[in-house]
Amino acid sequence: MTRRQPTRRHRTVRRLRATSAGLATGLLVTGLLAAPAGADSRTDTSPSPSPEAPIGTVARTVGDARFAPGPCPKTPEPIEALDEARCGTLTVPENRADPTGKTIELGVAIVPAATGKPKSDPIVWLAGGPGDDAVGEAKMAVDGGLNRDRDVIFMSQRGTYSADPNLLCPNIDEFNARSVGLVYDAPSTERLHVEATKACRDRLAGRGIDLGAYNDTESAADYEGLRKALGIKQWNLFGISYGTHLALVYMRLHPEGLRSVGIDGILPPSTSGSAATWSSARQGFDGLFKACADQPACNKRYPNLSATFDRLVRELEAKPVTTTVTLPGSDKPVKVVLDGGALVNWMTSATHVAPQVPAALDELAHGKPQRIAQQWAGGKLSPQAMGRVAHGLAYGVFCSEWTPYESEQAALRGGQATFPSFPRSVKAQAPQLTFLHPDCDVWNVPPASPSIRDVTRGDIPTLALSGGFDSQTGADNGPYVAGTLSKAKVVTVPYEPHVVFATSKCAQEITVSFFDDPAAPKTACLKSLKAPEFEIGP
Repeated sequence: MTRRQPTRRHRTVRRLRATSAGLATGLLVTGLLAAPAGADSRTDTSPSPSPEAPIGTVARTVGDARFAPGPCPKTPEPIEALDEARCGTLTVPENRADPTGKTIELGVAIVPAATGKPKSDPIVWLAGGPGDDAVGEAKMAVDGGLNRDRDVIFMSQRGTYSADPNLLCPNIDEFNARSVGLVYDAPSTERLHVEATKACRDRLAGRGIDLGAYNDTESAADYEGLRKALGIKQWNLFGISYGTHLALVYMRLHPEGLRSVGIDGILPPSTSGSAATWSSARQGFDGLFKACADQPACNKRYPNLSATFDRLVRELEAKPVTTTVTLPGSDKPVKVVLDGGALVNWMTSATHVAPQVPAALDELAHGKPQRIAQQWAGGKLSPQAMGRVAHGLAYGVFCSEWTPYESEQAALRGGQATFPSFPRSVKAQAPQLTFLHPDCDVWNVPPASPSIRDVTRGDIPTLALSGGFDSQTGADNGPYVAGTLSKAKVVTVPYEPHVVFATSKCAQEITVSFFDDPAAPKTACLKSLKAPEFEIGP
């Protein structure tokens, strides 16, 4: 999805989105043949940490993973939550199918528990994206109380900001910024979009990076290597957005070291792709429209909001609106083009500012596009949108695990099923994943084994969290994944957008209580939640 739309939560939160050239969001088959973590060909020759030694203070090698204490990973801005962290690096093979090949380094930061006697099973934070750096999200975890009585471990997933090498592509971020002045789904925009993607790919490949090795299977093995190198018998996972995708793969490939798993803003690997983003958009939009209809003042001022939105998509796609806005902190005018596709993608992220949505749509319907245009442009031109996303990791996942298993026709059918009134040109570009197939054609990594699309089964205690306004990973993904996880607890937090842990104190309480007792998370706070009070314009 478009990056950095104004939200109610901390700026480090990022939602699932294609980090492709036109948006502001590679697994080798041989990579699946690497020896599993439990069958490493090399032995552990390092001493085990003593029971008294805090996690992350002892250098240790297990199999092909070596942890070494050292400085904390770099972050774009200082993060106070890391001031007391124990840090270091994990060194692992870039491609486990090539044991004599290059190694990569992943930054590790361990935020100590607030209590003096932490539980022995820490929580590992899996970031969103694909392409976000977990280390940069430490504040969110600490603000939500996740480290109350457990250490919380953050590791930069391979390719992300504080990893070496990183797979950032500033040229894509720069194109995202320029694209606000282009027709969203025009063929000319697609050409520029794919050119930017290819330029990113060529630059990374020119550095000798094995782009096919940046994927969920290798990343799951990285985290399992970290667990063993840190000498941890069992730990817990907490993944947000794309991090839930990685968590579900991890659960399938390396279940032996997992005590429990929390997933928030759920993206099942077995269904991920363009059709699923249409379904999620429908769920989130309908949740917001119903909340307005249920509120007398909102319903009276903005009746039939869903019909208004559908009409605006059709009208803007037929005749785009061009306007000029200025953004906070700058007096430079920015040209913005709003067509149907742009409006759909704005709406996908605007559920994070739900109280504004009815008024903003009404303003647009009455010839005042400035609010929506400013939010649409603000996300892509924000300084936080530049040079932080590992686009190479995103395409590694999308182009090996998603597009080989979903045709463009299937993606189009997903749009037709959920928004039949939309023009075909809008339905051809799924929310958050514009021009995904052409992008993956130029990214050119081998497809993953079909097993990457397997559902995750088992009895690991799992908390499946969703938001009632989540238009990026729909709330029906919770019951879906729970159907094959015998000890899953499904919780939908009403009136909340994507990644409820970031916006809801109730969701934070539920999550912390789940890690205390995975069999009985405390959900009583849900009973007192109320819909937001929508802004009512003149």
